[in-house]
Amino acid sequence: MLLTLTSTAAHASDLGYLLHKHPERVQSFELSVGVAHVFYPEATDERCTVALLLEVDPVELVRGRRFGGDALSLAQYVNDRPYAASSMLSVALGRVFGSALKGRCDARPELVGVPLPLEVHVPALPSRGGADVVSGLFEPLGWSVSATVRPLDPELPAWGDSRYVDVVLRGTLPLDQALSHLYVLLPVLDGAKHYWVSSDEVDKLIRSGGSWLQAHPERDAIVKRYLAHKRGFVADALARLAELDESAEVDVVTSDDADETEEVDPPALVPLSTLRKAAVVEQLKAAGAQRVVDLGCGEGALLRELLADPSFTEIVGADVAPRVLERAAGRLHLDRMGDRQRARITLLQSSVIYRDDRLAGFDAVVLMEVVEHVDPERLPDLERTVFGHARPRTVVVTTPNAEYNVLFEGLAAGTMRHSDHRFEWTRAEFADWAERVAAAHGYTVAYAAVGEPDPGAGPPTQLATFTRTEAPA
Repeated sequence: MLLTLTSTAAHASDLGYLLHKHPERVQSFELSVGVAHVFYPEATDERCTVALLLEVDPVELVRGRRFGGDALSLAQYVNDRPYAASSMLSVALGRVFGSALKGRCDARPELVGVPLPLEVHVPALPSRGGADVVSGLFEPLGWSVSATVRPLDPELPAWGDSRYVDVVLRGTLPLDQALSHLYVLLPVLDGAKHYWVSSDEVDKLIRSGGSWLQAHPERDAIVKRYLAHKRGFVADALARLAELDESAEVDVVTSDDADETEEVDPPALVPLSTLRKAAVVEQLKAAGAQRVVDLGCGEGALLRELLADPSFTEIVGADVAPRVLERAAGRLHLDRMGDRQRARITLLQSSVIYRDDRLAGFDAVVLMEVVEHVDPERLPDLERTVFGHARPRTVVVTTPNAEYNVLFEGLAAGTMRHSDHRFEWTRAEFADWAERVAAAHGYTVAYAAVGEPDPGAGPPTQLATFTRTEAPA
């Protein structure tokens, strides 16, 4: 099977630096499914083409049991595996161009992220829906698609069309982004992965497609086909993509923030969820907390950060939904974690509004983006559970700032950021709640901003750190 990628940018042969493959060399790589060859049919400053040729032996695949099924079946020996682009070609892309896929170029880092005029040619791409399916997958990503359905036999037109499409993609994109599109969508079009689909595939999908998949109009179909329609994995992937979508809220920078007399580069955009987790960890470390409960932990976004820091010696993730805890266990790979690391973390089914003796006596409890999911009439129960019964030395609470919502593109006036939010507080409302709770339960409270504050609307996320001082009033 064959794939070629051509750059027509100025100094086009710089493509070799980005791919970590020298244009004057032919390189071969042994894979579990065959041998991948990389070579350059042309390499000039005006035009540079790299070819990835994957040689597959279908007989050896059967003998090596890479594919299941009846080894006596003729279809195991006579098939399209040697020439039709499939999940095998995606594996070859990941193995051969792994550094480029990750956006790394140690020799010429200034080349990374620069949009290039690219042309990708895949002569035989399986598509059970013809050219329209290919266009529907690639055009929303900025590609111009030329797709021609191949006949079963050019000399026998009565046989009709095959399921193979000769595809040419043209677009101006950074190389790593272009490779990620191919890496994810080739198996989707193939519709039959050659290896067992496990929870690792969810991680791979989010890692490779997280920056563009959530906004894709065919997102659900892509996720289902990529994960072989395995319901649990599909649900996990869609939930994680939704989490990424929420975290894509970025700081709004107005023209007043820059000196009009000089041109400045825009700041790197950091997902709000990343800033939020960093802020919570910073507060916990400043408080000297070692034994921490993440109450309402969801699928373990904060738990991963806590596990990465050895100063947190005992970590509890608690959530009311067993299925969510199962997904958290899968995302954290608890089943493959070393014994010492595994001993540091416990997942518990528990609720923020019911007393649970297992959560008492810890150094800190975190409520990260949790309170806004609780019905207002149940907030007193949450207060008694956390501040009255569990009574940790430190409580860290984060919640959206409702005043900032007007700065989010696409968020209609008066609407909340998430369909499951029961309310969203202004800064004054959050402070009123926090001061009342602190006074009632013997805590002091300090506030911090998460994300760059707007002069009028404040920060996108507001944070309060409660420190216990005395017995409750």
